[in-house]
Amino acid sequence: MISWGLVSAAMMAAHSTTVFYVLRFLLGVAEAGFFPGVIYFLTQWFPTQARARVIGLFYCGAPLAFIFGSPLSGLLLEMEGFGLRGWQWMFLIEGLLATVVGIWAFWYLDNRPEDAAWLTPVERSTLSAAIAQENQYKTAHGPHSVLAALTNGRVLFLSAIYFLIQMSVYGVVFYLPSQVAGLLGQKVGFKVGLVTAIPWVCALSAAFLIPRLAERRQQHAVMAALTLVVCAAGIALSVASTTPLLSLIALCFAAAGFIGVQPLFWTFPTAYLGGAAAAGGIALINSLGSVGGFFAPNARTWAEQTFASTKAGLYLLAGTTLVGAVLFLTLRERRAPSVAVAAGRPSE
Repeated sequence: MISWGLVSAAMMAAHSTTVFYVLRFLLGVAEAGFFPGVIYFLTQWFPTQARARVIGLFYCGAPLAFIFGSPLSGLLLEMEGFGLRGWQWMFLIEGLLATVVGIWAFWYLDNRPEDAAWLTPVERSTLSAAIAQENQYKTAHGPHSVLAALTNGRVLFLSAIYFLIQMSVYGVVFYLPSQVAGLLGQKVGFKVGLVTAIPWVCALSAAFLIPRLAERRQQHAVMAALTLVVCAAGIALSVASTTPLLSLIALCFAAAGFIGVQPLFWTFPTAYLGGAAAAGGIALINSLGSVGGFFAPNARTWAEQTFASTKAGLYLLAGTTLVGAVLFLTLRERRAPSVAVAAGRPSE
């Protein structure tokens, strides 16, 4: 996260195409290890039956960043001074803030429960035993090495689902400020940033509530599929409606869907992969999903140009999101069982 923030801040110096591509490449390198590292870190602290809601809390960070970041970015884009343009101030300030948080996290977080002085000895031993028992089960029933995880059929299937999820995320997120600006008939700025934050308030609620509902009903795959169906409907209706208010409401459902589904998704690979295989498998799934983030804007542009319609791109992304929902239902029968240590009952 420290390197991520520093490279982001350095984007303020991207005055040429070459510099931009070099910094963007370095940004991707820095970003690549962060997310799978967090997911793997959480598997070392929370057993399967609590993992969905914990990952959901982690995912609350993205909507919060957009809620506060959208108005802040809009405000910084309007800022001029000391020889810097607004977009330069935005990269500089937001990049340095990420760096500061990364330094704080490095000293604050403990690697595993055994290292946590703030837990009692009983809490440390109980939690460590639960994690160890779950890892023993996963090692016995899943791939044993990084190479085995990278070529495992279930891991590749999960990668395909995550690819489709990231298509819906990035196909909407990249264009959300400009789409809201179009609905309001204004340029991207502070006011548009405030309105853009509204869908992320809905996404924040979804990241908190949907994983808890799925854990209570023990139906992660069904809940994930339904969430993606709602997301697809929101994406399609956001351009089908001719009323700005209805389009904004549809975007709220879309954002809630593609954020709320992701904590549910990660319960599947983390319930199946353990040890070194977990590190490699989670990294592979995240990497292939990132390809979906690259593919989505290009697919959206292709559809709009091919069908000569500004709506075609989002209709395409709505369709790929529905494919992801169908794959989740297929995955339901294939998901490896996990050991519910604390609850004393088998999970789905």
